Amino acid sequence: MSVPTLSNVVDGRAVPSRADAGIDLIDPATEEVYARAPISTPEEIDEAYRAADRAFAHWGRTTPAERQLALFRLADAVAERAEEFADLESQDTGKPRATLVADEIDQSVDQLRFFAGAARDLDGRSAGEYLAGHTSYVRREPIGVIGQVTPWNYPLNMAVWKIAPAIAAGNTVVLKPSDTTPLSTLRLAEVAAEFLPAGVLNVVMGDRSTGAALLQHPTPQMVAITGSVRAGMEVAKSAASDLKRVHLELGGKAPAIVFADADPDKVAEGLVLAGYFNGGQDCTAATRVIVHESVHDAVVEALAARARSHGRTGAPSEEGILYGALNNAGQLERVSGIVDRLPAHADIVTGGRRQGERGYFYEATIVTGMRQDDEAVQEEIFGPVLTVQTFRDEAEALALANGVRYALAASVWTNDHARAMRLSRDLDFGCVWINTHIPFVSDMPHGGFKHSGYGKDLSHYGFEDYTRLKHVMTYLGE
Repeated sequence: MSVPTLSNVVDGRAVPSRADAGIDLIDPATEEVYARAPISTPEEIDEAYRAADRAFAHWGRTTPAERQLALFRLADAVAERAEEFADLESQDTGKPRATLVADEIDQSVDQLRFFAGAARDLDGRSAGEYLAGHTSYVRREPIGVIGQVTPWNYPLNMAVWKIAPAIAAGNTVVLKPSDTTPLSTLRLAEVAAEFLPAGVLNVVMGDRSTGAALLQHPTPQMVAITGSVRAGMEVAKSAASDLKRVHLELGGKAPAIVFADADPDKVAEGLVLAGYFNGGQDCTAATRVIVHESVHDAVVEALAARARSHGRTGAPSEEGILYGALNNAGQLERVSGIVDRLPAHADIVTGGRRQGERGYFYEATIVTGMRQDDEAVQEEIFGPVLTVQTFRDEAEALALANGVRYALAASVWTNDHARAMRLSRDLDFGCVWINTHIPFVSDMPHGGFKHSGYGKDLSHYGFEDYTRLKHVMTYLGE
């Protein structure tokens, strides 16, 4: 049976690709092919950048009010089409359909509205005479054309995180979505064409080589990706040769430190959600439970009971599931491989295997007896797997938590306020939650340190990343 071939969105319209090569889009829940995406050619990337460059000549000079209005209108249009976007997202990702609007589409609408507001809230030092006889002021300007690449775990959310601040600041964009989940991003670009001038937002599809070509292209003044550490390093090296600005949101290996005074049932409720939501395919997901030795058994028992009762996986249409299939066959193989290679001292308390024979489903898994240098502790699994370690005192807990190359997110579970404040200071992560894990808001920054990358998404700080500063000085005369 033939399937439709998707088109890029360039210069405000759908443009069929001239490429011979393509990628089959596979439903993660059924393993059936439902569409084909082109692997865009270098010439098509050139065309997208030319469109963005032409558009910047005008868009970069629009007023903040104009950009705000366009983004508000786009946000309203996405809200009106929320069910449509949820259908596309569920088909691409295998996520539970019943909760997608509340969990993700509404978040994207809120983020669009936040950055619409940020467009009219530019900060800078006040004009004044910082040198006698001269007046200085600061201009905050758009950077220019931005090249962006987004991942498959939250296709619409990640596209909005990249597109909204860039466009709000007056930049234009060429974006490549993940090769396995382009549907909602393409639809966003089609809807945006109703409110944005042609060429402001362009979406081209392709594989890893397409992404590399897009980010290495000489046109963009800044490149931004959400992806793996490997991809981030390659982007940074490439950008260095052309002195491009770089914005990297990479992997995570979030610890959750549980002290003896925490309620095991509340900990289990929070960490099962934070560890298994979206199948653990989240850079901020709780993955390493570091628990005081005196309450280890109670916490593990509560986690296992909660995982079995509330950590269910299944097809998008099933009721009462927490997460759907893993995104693709490669990801299922990665998760299975790390669990299958667990050392002899590890103990699988629950889960640890694929569910069913069709679809990329993997059971909610808890592994105890872990040591700090184990692969499952050090490497990002990006799946529904929680590892458990024990600690004796606060210093050891901190050392275990910080003892990985990632530094994106962490959480502390305790009723001791002073302890929570000490750890929030000393944990080397871009976000620290206290007695919760994984909630975020548009108003606060998201981004990490070390191998989790640099730059911020969301918040006014994320908006500022897409601007440049210019100092203007006027001589006042004799």
